[in-house]
Amino acid sequence: MAPFSWLYGLVLHLRHTLYDDHLLPSHSVSVPTVCVGNLAVGGTGKTPHTEWLVRHLGKHYKLAVLSRGYGRRTHGFILADHNSTARTIGDEPMQIHRKFPDVPVAVCADRVKGVKQLQRMVPDLQLVILDDALQHRSIKCGFNILLTAQNNLYIDDRLLPYGTLRDIKHRSHAAHAVIVTKCPEIFKPIDKRVIDNRLHLATFQQLYFSKMVYETALESTQKPLVVSGIANPEEFFEHVKKTCPKAELLAFGDHHRFTRHDINGIEKAAAKFDLVLTTEKDYERLQLTTLPERLGAKLQVVPIHVKIDETHVLEKQLTTYIDEALRNSGKSAKPNYSKA
Repeated sequence: MAPFSWLYGLVLHLRHTLYDDHLLPSHSVSVPTVCVGNLAVGGTGKTPHTEWLVRHLGKHYKLAVLSRGYGRRTHGFILADHNSTARTIGDEPMQIHRKFPDVPVAVCADRVKGVKQLQRMVPDLQLVILDDALQHRSIKCGFNILLTAQNNLYIDDRLLPYGTLRDIKHRSHAAHAVIVTKCPEIFKPIDKRVIDNRLHLATFQQLYFSKMVYETALESTQKPLVVSGIANPEEFFEHVKKTCPKAELLAFGDHHRFTRHDINGIEKAAAKFDLVLTTEKDYERLQLTTLPERLGAKLQVVPIHVKIDETHVLEKQLTTYIDEALRNSGKSAKPNYSKA
């Protein structure tokens, strides 16, 4: 696969050169924007970190979330409402919309068009969080957050199809903050320093570390079946196995569309287990099937959130950027909005 990886890299370098030399247009928008992205194809925890931003920044600003809506069967700009499903806006935006119903959540492949449409529909909008937009050079994002998994740092990875990188490593220089995600519960300061030294971040870049927190209440005597269609389900599965050694994993591809055959197979397999566990993102797609009705209370969703070290430092870095951007645009900052 290495030759194909090199060819892919040449195409990416050419594309970025065209943007850097202003031969391809990159547009600015008049509202502050915070982008959550990565260089890999998935598995770094973009959605939980986006939710962290909504939860923390929603206390101070009128914000909206804009995503591409990967896996949806619709096109164009769509603002989530009570009729939305994973089929119409994608599983990740639907998860965010369900957890934050008062926050505008929209999907649009054209991020510039999407932001401008949100500004028209939400007149008092002060901030747009762009979910997975680091590769979208057509929009100039004000603050970029790069996520990289602790067990697969982008500096150790290769471009597709030889590795899992979908963009060149040099794009890490666009980040204002880098978060090393999925760190173990006990992560020593020396381990953090080793990663810090290896990443060689620029002086303007701030490094953070985060860990996944699974909200489970399991008993060691239980025998669960873990059903998951996310990029890297192994971490979720290993967390369950720590408490329930008899747990088994039934894995599907990322953003998998469950078919009738899949549902029949899951129901048949579930008969041998005490319960069936799945992630929030998977549940958004499973709700489009008959499985929740078939399994009832036996099907349980495991919520996930992130815990970021030095949360106050990251919040300060973000609010400093947002407040300055609002002042420069002539808008007031922090108007006592209720919590998101």
